[in-house]
Amino acid sequence: MKAPLAKRALTTDQPAPAEAAPADLERLRTQAREHLADGAVTAGYGDKRPQVLALLDAALATELVCVLRYRRHHFMARGAQAKAVADEFLVHSVQEQQHADWLAERIAQLGGAPDFAPDSLLRRSHAQYVEGTTLADMVRENLVAERIAIDSYRSFIAVLEGNDPTTRRLLETILATEEEHADELAALLEGLPVASGEKGQHTSVRTPG
Repeated sequence: MKAPLAKRALTTDQPAPAEAAPADLERLRTQAREHLADGAVTAGYGDKRPQVLALLDAALATELVCVLRYRRHHFMARGAQAKAVADEFLVHSVQEQQHADWLAERIAQLGGAPDFAPDSLLRRSHAQYVEGTTLADMVRENLVAERIAIDSYRSFIAVLEGNDPTTRRLLETILATEEEHADELAALLEGLPVASGEKGQHTSVRTPG
């Protein structure tokens, strides 16, 4: 007859769960009481925080520039093919703003101050702000920016290695969305004329005034 489950559990050869050494526990408890104003940043974070904060700031600037570029393109797109493309620009803009908010929140959690200063956005951003003169130009420039962002985030993730899994997961989530954006923009570009002002294609943008 088989032994009851509880009794059989006592007779297995499985090792008992490892327990933290008393000295390690005391060290963790002592460190947790130190520098309480640092919040989530504990002694175990390591010495990469300045580098991570600088990279997060560059990512934040990149996302904000992308928000502004997508918004302008959304409002300035005109022509027979413009409605669907403009709608896509708006969706991307909203998602880039969400990315910026996540990055700003993470910067604050790590004890930094998110930099929203407009006068230095372009200098800190990896992506450029290019207005474009045709619908195809707009799609192309946004695709270029997304491809830049993809490689930037991949490099950032590699820098983290096994450190800071919270930031790594955040970047991986953002990276996945940027890859979706690039794929969508590449598909849109296929249906647009290559040359500006091509006959029969209404891909111009509205000019102020």
